[in-house]
Amino acid sequence: MRLLRHDRLRKSVSGTAERPRLSVFRSLKEIYVQVIDDTVGHTLFSVSTKEKAVADGLEGGHCTVAAAKVVGKLVAERAKEKGITEVVFDRGGHVYHGRVQAIAEAAREAGLKL
Repeated sequence: MRLLRHDRLRKSVSGTAERPRLSVFRSLKEIYVQVIDDTVGHTLFSVSTKEKAVADGLEGGHCTVAAAKVVGKLVAERAKEKGITEVVFDRGGHVYHGRVQAIAEAAREAGLKL
């Protein structure tokens, strides 16, 4: 069902060079975020809880709301380094709640416009 929701969502959500797509995937153990330019089909950068920079700072585990906030903040920082200020948020068919919401709010607080 999540994949059906994601397909339905992707019909209207697309990233461009000026405003790339911030795609969120959450598994049972990890959280993955990619910033994608859909016009050329390139991933500009990605952040996940598997990265050493993120994993070292986590105490409660990799699949928590606290971990999602760290990932969201890091996504915004890397986007600023690349000159990206606005993105289109793609929740990947997941409900905008919990970890997905924490990523979005942390990215907004760090200065990224969703």
